[in-house]
Amino acid sequence: MVVYYYSLIYVLYPMMNLLLDITAATVDWSRAQFALTAIYHWLFVPLTLGLALIMAIAETRYYRSGDAFWRTTAQFWQRLFGINFAMGVATGIILEFEFGTNWSNYSWLVGDIFGAPLAIEGIVAFFMESTFVAVMYFGWKKVSPGFHLASTWLTGLGATISAWWILVANSWMQYPVGCEFNPDTMRNEMTSFFDVALSPFAIDKFCHTVTSSWIIGAVFVVAVSAWYLLKGREERLAKESMKIGAAVGLVASLLAGLTGDNSAYQVAQVQPMKLAAMEALYNGGTDQSLTGIALVNPFAQPDYKSEQEPPLRVAVPYALSFLATHDIHGYVPGVNDIQNGYTRPDGSRELSTAEKIERGKKAIALLNAYRKSADTDERAALKTALMRHMPYFGYGYIKNVDDLVPSIPLCFYAFRVMVGLGCLFIVFFAVVLYLLYKKDIAKMRWLLMSAIALVPLAYIASESGWIVAEMGRQPWTIQDMLPVGAAVSDVPATSVSTTFFIFLTLFTTMLAVEISIMLKQIKKGPGEHGE
Repeated sequence: MVVYYYSLIYVLYPMMNLLLDITAATVDWSRAQFALTAIYHWLFVPLTLGLALIMAIAETRYYRSGDAFWRTTAQFWQRLFGINFAMGVATGIILEFEFGTNWSNYSWLVGDIFGAPLAIEGIVAFFMESTFVAVMYFGWKKVSPGFHLASTWLTGLGATISAWWILVANSWMQYPVGCEFNPDTMRNEMTSFFDVALSPFAIDKFCHTVTSSWIIGAVFVVAVSAWYLLKGREERLAKESMKIGAAVGLVASLLAGLTGDNSAYQVAQVQPMKLAAMEALYNGGTDQSLTGIALVNPFAQPDYKSEQEPPLRVAVPYALSFLATHDIHGYVPGVNDIQNGYTRPDGSRELSTAEKIERGKKAIALLNAYRKSADTDERAALKTALMRHMPYFGYGYIKNVDDLVPSIPLCFYAFRVMVGLGCLFIVFFAVVLYLLYKKDIAKMRWLLMSAIALVPLAYIASESGWIVAEMGRQPWTIQDMLPVGAAVSDVPATSVSTTFFIFLTLFTTMLAVEISIMLKQIKKGPGEHGE
């Protein structure tokens, strides 16, 4: 272990050699493997969070009414929750290990900060949910109804708290706060835990992610209930569960829209390039319109340096300025403004990317000199200069200014898929709720079949949101601090590609097994009361 750490110090010293031995293939395969694991993991997590709320509501109805029907209903959704929960744990563990195997330079540089929320998630949240989930499944006849109800709610709360700490870690990568680089240890060290844990970016991301997960749980419950009605089975369970699911879904969809607006505002403040890519905004300014749709080539990066705006653009006047600044006349920079530098409304100037790259190279040179110097006074002067240029340190590894522009087509269309489907869910849940109370929904086969068809769309909307969040900040592993090429482990590309296909096979098998087991449980139905 000691040999490993010393060898890693030599790799990181002075960090300017990181990109010399690591090939582009290693970077690409490492990104692909992490993306594969994250995408599969996120197929399980949102359903866990969504079903946790709905099964707790069903058991609360049982506790208050004493009706055995609600106990059966709660147990049915708990069985489906348990199947999905187990799969999510398996993929999540692999995902965390990849920080050490594929991204060891990242882990070394910021492990003191990034590791804190992950440790709390494992020690507190995961132990909490894993403890109470046992009581929830095996304690129906062993504990009091009140304690069992509390265990069910605490299982869901534990899963939600677990999501909180994971999202705190991810949000810190998007907006690194509460830390300071120590040139003596070559690590970023935490200066304020509360700045990391309670940053506005983390709060908005958590709220938006959890409410979007409730939507997936609600769509799933409504779809399963619709299938029962199509088959003429379990009519009471289907209709009552559909009421809960549609109500949760409608509230969650509206909250997701509200939290999404707050998230967009935060992105505009700290990740303006991401917002510009989402909007295909090449040249910004005041009084900016929000693009509804435009003809952005989905297969190639647009020529943003020469194009004024995408062709066939349809936009809402002033809406982007209001979204980004909460002022309809607010200034929003475009891709070219960020690349060339611009003056903010308050008179301050944002450096061009070329200037940031030069300052980043200066920071690397100063770090070199600091590490080599033995004179105390000289080291103090070098450290002062280094800290002044340190905010641009990551730019020193950027080879081309165009690398700082993420994939505009991917961000542009993924954002619109997410928003468009979010609006569809609001309408869908409102219609389902209305018809449940006003009509015999069991006879409306078109609506029931539509409910089943919406399940994959809910996942597409959720994954699209993550595509925007993660691809929109490329090429950064940590925004403005550490590019992807400097964060990856120095391992052969063949090793990463081999494990990529192993994980692809493993995760696909796990997903197929989960779907098979879920379908068998759904076909089996809720069973007898009390079982």
